[in-house]
Amino acid sequence: MCVRFSALSIVFPAVECSDNLFAQRNGVIHSPDFPNSYPKSSDCLYRIELEEGFFITLQFEDSFDIEDHPEVTCPYDYIKITAGVKEFGPFCGERSPGRIETRSNIIHILFHSDNSGENRGWKLSYTAIGDPCPLLEPPPNGRIDPSQATYTFKDQVVITCNTGYNVLKDGVESESFQVECMKDGMWSNKVPVCQIADCKAPPRLEHGFATFSSPDNLTTFQSGIQYSCQQPFYQMMPNVSGTYTCNAKGFWQSPELGRRLPTCQPVCGKPRFSRSLLARISRGGHAQRGMSPWIAMLHRNGRPFCGGSLIGNRWIVTAAHCLHEELELEDPVPRSSSIISPSSFTIILGKHRTQRRDDTEQHMQAGAIFVHPSYKPATFEHDIALVALSEEARLNDYVMPICFPDSVLPKDTMVIVSGWGKQFLKRLPEALMEIEIPLTDHALCKEAYAKLQKVITDDMICAGEKQGGKDACSGDSGGPMVTLNNRTGEWQLIGTVSWGDGCGLNDRYGVYSNVLLALPWIKEVTGVDY
Repeated sequence: MCVRFSALSIVFPAVECSDNLFAQRNGVIHSPDFPNSYPKSSDCLYRIELEEGFFITLQFEDSFDIEDHPEVTCPYDYIKITAGVKEFGPFCGERSPGRIETRSNIIHILFHSDNSGENRGWKLSYTAIGDPCPLLEPPPNGRIDPSQATYTFKDQVVITCNTGYNVLKDGVESESFQVECMKDGMWSNKVPVCQIADCKAPPRLEHGFATFSSPDNLTTFQSGIQYSCQQPFYQMMPNVSGTYTCNAKGFWQSPELGRRLPTCQPVCGKPRFSRSLLARISRGGHAQRGMSPWIAMLHRNGRPFCGGSLIGNRWIVTAAHCLHEELELEDPVPRSSSIISPSSFTIILGKHRTQRRDDTEQHMQAGAIFVHPSYKPATFEHDIALVALSEEARLNDYVMPICFPDSVLPKDTMVIVSGWGKQFLKRLPEALMEIEIPLTDHALCKEAYAKLQKVITDDMICAGEKQGGKDACSGDSGGPMVTLNNRTGEWQLIGTVSWGDGCGLNDRYGVYSNVLLALPWIKEVTGVDY
């Protein structure tokens, strides 16, 4: 009588090989003690259980030896294989079953032996693969890893792009993209596009512009731009090439600055209209238009009341006493209430004629006032202040900042003082006036003013001639005292008009606030640093 095996109805004895579970995608299974004789009276169950979507293939080795009967199919010992609704076997004898494609992800292998025989048994290896997915083609300018002839269930590939390209999927850029072969034989997603890196429009450079290296104004990988400043009134800082290239990450990059932009700083102290150094100013006189483009007129109640100097493109340096109400000048320490309102006066740049309008004028409103923290109204110590403009000055041939001083100057250095003060005329001049005078020895100046019981402090500079005749006067306060740096060719602001005894008197020198001494404070407040 032939008994048919059913995995659901047979109860196996509790022997050592009764329940072996294999969950890996590849493995080896063999009869107990193989290649020696397998034990008698045993029932061994081997289970291979994998995720749905895999199909298990069995490969028996040729060394197959299970007790057989010449007339009856496998009555003693045998192997039976259940794969879902399919059954394979029973197998016995010396002929290997070879390769079995189960098309199932769950396999039960039953090995039965009776109480007789001395056979060596069997050995098989199994592998599990899924249905193949279509061959993937890498996108243009991209690659697939790993690249192989076939892909099956659970295989994963990574799509990356060549240098200068980025993976683009559903409008989102990334460095790579992964897809997986699914159990239905389809990929989890479509192959994305490799899009060339685009740096987009270059960042705006204030007071500068970018020129593209290609006629099509390309902004993609390896495209180039050249930054330049608005010449001749702005210069690039630091002094670099200004060349930027679109890198593989989609950023504009400079070999000198990386992704950081340079800045366009105002050119200072180089007026278009230059003085002839051979033509010295003998007694002072009208300045030539445009030769002092840094000078500013402080205008209030319809009249000029002080001067100042443009630094950078948003700051005026002037005398602190110009910005205090007259009734408060005796205060030993300036009070915030004694400072005039920024809205009460106007700053005029590009000005030449005193009371007639020039077509080069720029009328600016003060935004804020900063008085030197050590200023003393009673003695004019540290008589220097800063006015922030409410908007940038438009630099041109008639409006240009003055440079900062870079060293202490020796006595007798010739300086030029400019202003719209009354001078000796006892009235306002028709246009900007200037004088050329030498710096005075500090000790000599202190001695001259000591006779008047006035103190010359270390923050003050004196200038003028002993016999008098040339000096700043009423209304010139805050205006510039400048000199030419022969090494750099730049005009530098040495001092601001502060005070004196009369105008141009014998043995009475003009006193100016020392800009070099105040320079750390000026740079801290303004952020200007030529």
